[in-house]
Amino acid sequence: MRKLSKSRLNFCIIIAIVLFTSCTKNFEEYNTNTSGLSEKQIAADYQNLGEPMKQAQQNIISYTDWIMQLEQNLIGDIYSGYMMSATPFEGNSNNMTYDLVDGWNYYEWDYVYDNVMKPTQNVLEATTEPQNASFHAWAKIVRVEAMHRASDIYGPIIYSNYGKSNQDGSVTFDSQKEAYYAFFIDLDSAINVLTPLVQNSAPSTFSKFDLVYGGSFEKWLKFANTLRLRLAIRISKSDPAKAKSEGEAALSNPGGLLATNDENAFVDIGTNYHPLNGISSWGDINIGAPLACYLNGYNDPRVSKYMQAATDPAVAGQNIGIRSGIDIDANGRYVGYSRLQEFPNKIQLIVAAEAWFLKAEAALKGWAAAGDAKTNYENGISTSFAQYGLNATSYITNNTGKEQQYIDPKAITPGQNDVLTGSPYLSTITISWNDGDTPERKLERVITQKWLALFPDGQEAWSEFRRTGYPKLFPVVLNKSGGKISTTDFVQRINFPSTEIDRNASGVAAAVGMLDGPDTGGTPLWWAK
Repeated sequence: MRKLSKSRLNFCIIIAIVLFTSCTKNFEEYNTNTSGLSEKQIAADYQNLGEPMKQAQQNIISYTDWIMQLEQNLIGDIYSGYMMSATPFEGNSNNMTYDLVDGWNYYEWDYVYDNVMKPTQNVLEATTEPQNASFHAWAKIVRVEAMHRASDIYGPIIYSNYGKSNQDGSVTFDSQKEAYYAFFIDLDSAINVLTPLVQNSAPSTFSKFDLVYGGSFEKWLKFANTLRLRLAIRISKSDPAKAKSEGEAALSNPGGLLATNDENAFVDIGTNYHPLNGISSWGDINIGAPLACYLNGYNDPRVSKYMQAATDPAVAGQNIGIRSGIDIDANGRYVGYSRLQEFPNKIQLIVAAEAWFLKAEAALKGWAAAGDAKTNYENGISTSFAQYGLNATSYITNNTGKEQQYIDPKAITPGQNDVLTGSPYLSTITISWNDGDTPERKLERVITQKWLALFPDGQEAWSEFRRTGYPKLFPVVLNKSGGKISTTDFVQRINFPSTEIDRNASGVAAAVGMLDGPDTGGTPLWWAK
């Protein structure tokens, strides 16, 4: 999808309906005899369980470029500060300028339910026998990974009541707190299944269908523990006792966390190209100004791994991004700013560097088995650098580098460049660990380096920014929300989509009541309060 005009959106909606219908149809056919094999033969080869799991893995983040553009790129990737579009969609009144576009923002909701919840639910229902326990555990882990991302966009979601209708046909939402508690129950259940399988070196049952780890129980256990720690840290401000309990359970499990880059979780999408490559080739996405400013200010060698130098004559050869929410009169004004580097044919879910930064924050909180904050922090940096074939030795000791100030020579709006030294939106945090710093400054240091290591997963980076306020980002220049979203507090969530309101009005109405505010982009999520 090259441009998101209204006519193009209508066309894409039609295609989406066909796609979703097709996915559902294919799923129903997994349990039918379409290959000449008997039902018994299919079950014996795990095809009835494995094929739905392939579908679920491939759609945690869609590898189809225009779908990924709508479900994540024009939401989390932008709001995280990683990226910004040079295209003035909808007359420059769109998500980037806080005029949230419902025709874009329902995709994550509809797509994840059709393509992750549906297939994993059927796998869970078909794996109640002990011999299928590994598939049951795997399905729970995959659905938590997908659905926590959805909850981190909208807040309350349909999770524990999925597939259950009330007498009036509505479906009851979980509050975000209830959803997170359900996530922890599912992860605990899955971990309890995988732990003895790993300890006993049990042979894999799903290697033919695993697009992440090739069937490794050991790595999926590490993934589950790391995901549990991620979610525990996520709720640590809003529910510190529960966070500590779940976090320490993850830290103490004998299976451990992701620790090295050979354990990174990427979904193999085969011959399909990475969706960001397609979006970038259209000229619809560039690097965001904050990412370039941090990398430049730190003299970070990952800059050449993340972005291409600008080609616009006004900034040629520079690593410079586009500031979010600015006045863009035409695509040509900024399309020559730094573009993304090409990505391989795999989609990032969790990397080992994140696990080290999670441990660093857990150590700052005094959680048992978290280790030393400084050691974990430096291991996080080193692991991220090693992921790109780089050495972090000198970088870790840099105690002078700070975020570069941003000056845009092509700015239209007066005051757009007023992000100067001393501004509350420009960070003074350095790289080298300092035990004498305040706890808050240590947290900023951890989250800033974690943010740099999470790239290009803007959804997770946006969640961490909303939770902590770090790294410091530049506010939008044009706020077209009509007062619904604060410029200084940034966008906090996406409102419930009209598609769900149309089919589940009373369920959505009850979900709105679970929010601590109106159903707008300015209401903070439960874990961000």
